[in-house]
Amino acid sequence: MCRNIRTLFNFEPPATDEEIRAAALQFVRKLSGFNRPSRVNEEAFDRAVDEVAAAANRLLDALQTASAPRDRETEAIKARARARERFA
Repeated sequence: MCRNIRTLFNFEPPATDEEIRAAALQFVRKLSGFNRPSRVNEEAFDRAVDEVAAAANRLLDALQTASAPRDRETEAIKARARARERFA
C-alpha cells in the first residue's frame, strides 16, 4: 500500500470528505504515475479522483465492525513512535 494512504475505517471521529478525497488523489497518482497530469489528461485524472472518492465513501459507509472505534490521537502517537524507532 502507498505509505501516504491511511486507514480511514473505524476511527472516532470518522474520516472527513477531505481525508477520503486526499486518499483517492494519492491512489490515482499512484496508478497513473502522474503527480500532476498534463492539461490533456486533467479531465480524466480529476474524474478518476471523484469516482474513487465516491467508491471509498460507499465502502466506508457499508463496512461494519464489532470493534470499538480507534482514537486518532492515540494511533498518531503510536505511528510517531514507530517512525522514531524505524528512522533512529
